[in-house]
Order: sequence, then structure tokens, then C-alpha cells
Amino acid sequence: ETGKAFTGGGYYGAWIQEGFYNAVMNSTIVIFFTVVISLTFGTLGGYALARSGYRYAFWILMAALVFRAMPHITLVSGYLFPFFEWNIWGILPTTIIVLVAINQPFTLWILHSFFLNIPREMDESAMVDGCTRFQAFRHVIIPVMWPGVITTGLFSFLLAYNDFAVTTMLLSGENETMVPAIASFMGNVQQEGNVMFAVAAVVSTTAPLFLLVLFFQRQIVSGLTAGAVKG
Repeated sequence: ETGKAFTGGGYYGAWIQEGFYNAVMNSTIVIFFTVVISLTFGTLGGYALARSGYRYAFWILMAALVFRAMPHITLVSGYLFPFFEWNIWGILPTTIIVLVAINQPFTLWILHSFFLNIPREMDESAMVDGCTRFQAFRHVIIPVMWPGVITTGLFSFLLAYNDFAVTTMLLSGENETMVPAIASFMGNVQQEGNVMFAVAAVVSTTAPLFLLVLFFQRQIVSGLTAGAVKG
């Protein structure tokens, strides 16, 4: 009720009574693997397309853009039947696969633009000094564009962190992540909700975002400005 002294009852109810910590753990797993897999394939694919002289690179990027523009709910509905058929619905790995598939075109586009701003001469100089193509990519190119990787990783993090449609449709109740759990605190036509639990959960999930941005603010600013300048 309003007008009373501050109380931690909402946090206790959300985290302990309703088991919100389980949703936080599930979200942590989903977010970690979504970001790591997306950045791994995004950096490798973006570098390959940026250094490719063939026209197919353009069409791959166009296909990725079309795929990214499709509504998430349309993409998720196509996964439901095979997931039910193979009995893999409701578990975290399938949700990670779908989130990576949705996020990958975005990471590919963003990282491709960052790689285009890095001169090819850096690759060539590293290979003249004895590096292989992969060693040049790992030891020379990635350190230069590290702010771009951090910036792209943050956007990938936010996609998985805030997702509702994918996690609601693909996860069972015991494996639900934070956003569906918060929505369940609001109640429905069959179950009464608890607004205080929902508010406490929202505050708990918002605080880490501020800390994350504060910790990586220098890399984020460098990445955004580097992506906006050609050369």
C-alpha cells in the first residue's frame, strides 16, 4: 500500500516466495551463450564478408537484413512444430538457438561495417611478418576493433535480456526467464497477481543494466563513434 514506510517485502516475496532467482539463473545462461555464440559467428562472418571481393557478400548481407526485418513472432512460430516433434520444446538450448538465429543478422551487419573501416594493409602487414590469416585476425584486427565488439555484444545482450516473445513461446514454466516471470507476477484472468512483486523484480533486473553500461561506457562510446566514421 502507498503511504507506508519502505519495506523489502516485495523483494523477499519475488525472490524467495515466488522463486525469481530461478528465472535470473535461466536468463543468465541464455544471455551468456547467446552473446558468446552471436559474437563468435558475427566476428568471423563479418570479417570474411568485409575482406571478400566477391559480389555474393552483398547478397548474403541483403538476405541477413531481410531475415532481421521479419517479426520475431513469425520466426518463432516456424520452430514450434519441429521442437514439439523432436521433444525439445521448453528447454534452454532451443531458446538459445532461436535467439542466436534472430540476432545473428544484426551482429553480422554491425561487425561487417566495423571491419570495413579497418584498412586491409593491416592484414597484409601481419601476414608479411609471418602471421596466418587467422593469426592476423586474432592478434591484430580484433584488438583494433575491440570497442566495436563490445558495442555489438551489448546490443546482443539487450536482445536476450529483454526478450519476451521467444522465451514465452519456447520455454516451459520451470525454465522461464526474467521477463516472462515478471509478466506472471502481474496475474491473469485465472490468477491474481502481485504488483509489488512485479515492481521489485523490475528494479532488480534494471540495476545490472546501469552497472553494465557504466563499466563499458568508454568502449561503447568508442565503438559508436568508430562505426560512424569512415576510414
